[in-house]
Amino acid sequence: MRKKIVAGNWKMNTDLNQAIDLAKGIVAAQSNSVAQLILCPPFPFIQAVSEVCKSSLIAVGAQNCNKNKNGAFTGEVSVQMLVSLGVNYVIVGHSERRTYFNETNQELAEKVVICLEQNITPIFCCGEQLSERNNNIHFNVVQTQIQEALFQLNAEEFSKIIIAYEPVWAIGTGVTATPAQAQEMHQFIRKVISENYGKAIADNISILYGGSCNASNAKELFALPDVDGGLIGGASLKVTDFISISASF
Repeated sequence: MRKKIVAGNWKMNTDLNQAIDLAKGIVAAQSNSVAQLILCPPFPFIQAVSEVCKSSLIAVGAQNCNKNKNGAFTGEVSVQMLVSLGVNYVIVGHSERRTYFNETNQELAEKVVICLEQNITPIFCCGEQLSERNNNIHFNVVQTQIQEALFQLNAEEFSKIIIAYEPVWAIGTGVTATPAQAQEMHQFIRKVISENYGKAIADNISILYGGSCNASNAKELFALPDVDGGLIGGASLKVTDFISISASF
C-alpha cells in the first residue's frame, strides 16, 4: 500500500517563536492519522522545529538544498548540513524555485542524486503553467520535467522518490484543480513512471497534490485513486487546518 503523506511547506513565513509555537500546536493536536506528517520550516528554524517534533511521529523536511556537497557557495545550504539537523525530506523543484531562481531540470536532477546519496527523501515537484494547460501541452510539460530530472535514476533509487504535482496556476491563488483534473494528471504521472520503471514501482510511488489544497477540499482530493496526500502551502500555517487536512483520508 502506498504511503499517505501530508507535508507542510511553510515557505518564507514565521519568525522563530512563531515557528516553534506552530510546531508545538501541530504536535499537540496530531491524532492517529494514517498519513506521515512532514513539516518544512524555513532553514533557520529547522533545528528548533526538529526539537519540538523529536518525541512525535512528525518528520522534518527542508524547502530546498544546494546541488553541491560543500564549498564556496555563500548563502547556500548543503544536504550534509540538513542531515546534521535531523532532516529526512527535502522539497526539490518547487515551482517558485523554478520561476524565481531559474532552476533547471538538470540542476534538479543533481539535487535529487545528492539527496539520495545522503539518505534524504526528495519530494520532487512538477507541474504546468496556466498558459501550458490552455495550450494543451500540460502533459508534455510534466512528462519532460519528470524524465529530465528523475529518469537517470535506477529503479531502486527511483522507488525512494516522492512526487508532488503542483499545477502552478493553482498555487497560492485559491484556485484548485478539479478532482477530475487532479486525478487525470496523477494517473498520467503514474503511467509515465510505469512505462519506464514498471507497474510495481509506479503503483508504490506516493504522488501528492500541491495546488491550494485546504481543509475544505482535502477529503475529496485525497479520495481520488491516484492522489496519496498533499504538499500544503498556506493552510499548513494554521494548526487546525493542517490537522484537519491530515485527517482527511
